[in-house]
Amino acid sequence: MNVTTTDRMKNVSAPGPLRAVVQPVPRSESDFKSQISNFKPAISNSKFQISNLKFNFLPLCLCASAAIFLTSCGYHAGGMATQLPPGLKVIAVPALKNDTTRYRVEQRMTEAVVHEFIARTKYRIVQNEESADAVLHGEITSFEAAPAVFDTTPAASSTSVTTARATAMLVSVHLKVLLEESGTKRVLYKNDNYLFREPYEISTTDSSKFFDEQGPALERMSRDFASRLVSDILENF
Repeated sequence: MNVTTTDRMKNVSAPGPLRAVVQPVPRSESDFKSQISNFKPAISNSKFQISNLKFNFLPLCLCASAAIFLTSCGYHAGGMATQLPPGLKVIAVPALKNDTTRYRVEQRMTEAVVHEFIARTKYRIVQNEESADAVLHGEITSFEAAPAVFDTTPAASSTSVTTARATAMLVSVHLKVLLEESGTKRVLYKNDNYLFREPYEISTTDSSKFFDEQGPALERMSRDFASRLVSDILENF
């Protein structure tokens, strides 16, 4: 059967609305490598900035730590030291010389130094200088106790007269220390400028407790001095 042109036109339906189809453009492997390589300089710059921040922040931390440490110390020390001899086994610690009028302050200091050496080192501590490999000489050059805090509250019995009463005292002690080898008299450690300060409160009603409160303050100061001295000798400060 022959199909005419008219029949063919009847069988073809009317075309629908046209749609734009976007096909993804294929990218080669080199394009992806190029994009990834572009991110590397940005990452490197970020790492460089972070490292610079850490480098600049470190000195600030060290300075702050040093400032806190120095302001918290109640002593001043600036001695000289050499390496302790390897054969050093016995250290003589005679009683410290007391050049002040404060009674028995040298005994507190000496006992604290002996206790600190025994507790922290393996050296044998004696009092006789002749049987020792090294001798530790100490001298208390000054002792001062001065008012640090005053109370200006008027007394209950008098409203017109105001007097200042000390409520806290500050004890200051200067010391000299010399550690020398027995046979050669070689100086192993020397410090002529030890300064220790210790505050303590006093009673405003009972003046007899003045020295009672000063005793514990001297005990604390003696322990601080002994601890600092042994550390300086062992660490060659």
